[in-house]
Amino acid sequence: MNKPIKRNENLMPVSREHHATLLFCWKLKQGVKKEVSAARMKNYIHWFWKNHMLPHFKTEEELLFVETSDPMVARALTEHQRILSKINEISLRNEEKVNEAILQLSDLVNQHTRYEERELFPYLEEHLSEEYLAEIGRQLHGEEHNAEENYHDEFWAKENTP
Repeated sequence: MNKPIKRNENLMPVSREHHATLLFCWKLKQGVKKEVSAARMKNYIHWFWKNHMLPHFKTEEELLFVETSDPMVARALTEHQRILSKINEISLRNEEKVNEAILQLSDLVNQHTRYEERELFPYLEEHLSEEYLAEIGRQLHGEEHNAEENYHDEFWAKENTP
């Protein structure tokens, strides 16, 4: 069993949001497994993108991923674009062909989140100055960063009803 990662307190608000992102992945898999309609799944994906993922990516890109020439940062930025592309692809897919793309999105987001937590954040903690980390912390703690979700349709928890 993996022991919990000790995160620099200044990065904890962003790290906590990763928990919600991993739950998002699980919920997508549950929705596919329960054969939830594509329309319901798409609505949730777009809601999560707008309310959680987009603000999260914006925060990371503006505060943490400033050294864009760094290969590890560049990988995270590329993955952000791949995730957005997959969400856009899902929007265009019809009912019959959307589940595969949803599972691909779930895997992509899961792998990306684990990359950030296990590799990129520890790397940034080593390479960013204490002063810069403290400044990041001041900015993050002044904003709302939580893993709470209040989506109205808990399709992942119920039997498949229209």
